[in-house]
Amino acid sequence: MAEVTIYINGRSYDISCDNGQEGRIVDLASYIDQRLQQISRAGAAYNDAHLMVLTSLVLADELFDARSGQGEVPASALRATRGAPVPAAAPQSSISKEEEQAVLNVLEQITKRIEGVASRVLQAS
Repeated sequence: MAEVTIYINGRSYDISCDNGQEGRIVDLASYIDQRLQQISRAGAAYNDAHLMVLTSLVLADELFDARSGQGEVPASALRATRGAPVPAAAPQSSISKEEEQAVLNVLEQITKRIEGVASRVLQAS
């Protein structure tokens, strides 16, 4: 198992992943952060926890659309911050199970952190 530090919304997160998947995890985190910043600029969220939940919903919606073949994620939205352009989403058949699982693992870890933050916010109110 490898570990990589990712940055989302100005915060760092240590994420465990399979050996060799570190670059992919960094790219996924960069994409998540880009989408989060777009949602933040739109003023759709009223706090960080809400912003993370909205971003998760948008990403899940994109994933569901890609799985059902109803659409593709625009290439401009998929540009990794590491500078290398990422091609537009391809049909589901070209998405490997490993890549899909990596996305799901990152989303699951982020969801758990969001739930923890939301729980602490509710307890503090």
